[in-house]
Amino acid sequence: MVASRQDAWTEDDDLVLAEVTLRHIREGGTQLAAFEEVGQRLGRTAAACGFRWNSCVRKRYDAAISIAKSQRQQLKKMGRISVPPVAAEVDQVTAPPKRQMPTPVEVVNHEEDEEQQIESVIRFLMNQKELSRRVKQLERELEGKELEIKELTEANERAKKELDQVQGVNEDYRALVQIMERARKLAFLQEEESTKAIFKMDENGNLERVEK
Repeated sequence: MVASRQDAWTEDDDLVLAEVTLRHIREGGTQLAAFEEVGQRLGRTAAACGFRWNSCVRKRYDAAISIAKSQRQQLKKMGRISVPPVAAEVDQVTAPPKRQMPTPVEVVNHEEDEEQQIESVIRFLMNQKELSRRVKQLERELEGKELEIKELTEANERAKKELDQVQGVNEDYRALVQIMERARKLAFLQEEESTKAIFKMDENGNLERVEK
């Protein structure tokens, strides 16, 4: 008995579901058989696989589904597959008018077209997978850049605060130097004034120094 998983679907799970379901459509199988195969591979129930396909995955692969149905019609006309009764009933509603058996040239052309279409579907699925991985990688890189920007912003704020503090100290130092310079000049002037000699003229008209 297959264990029923309850975790969320991943991109890889969706790709497996799409690949298996498209293969069953192309080869004339039923979607129920596809869901059962996917359930065995992913450890999920067929009902869960069917719900995931119809609610989410199917709409992303409309073009691939059309190609797979076209391939099924071609393979059925060439007698390479037998369509189950349920699928046959559906095909009878939309099948085009019967035509004569294809010529060898037509068979070769159909096989080439089929290979090209299969390769296109495979490339599309691989591109989707690679794109998903690239998006996740870019998201991780973006988170790293955002964290780096946050750290740089915080470091810049700290540096600005330190610079403001240094500038404040420099302003105080310059003010102190100016005060000290003015005090030194004042003291020098006072000293010069106190040591300055005084002269007076005597009775004979000569200058003589008067001591303070």
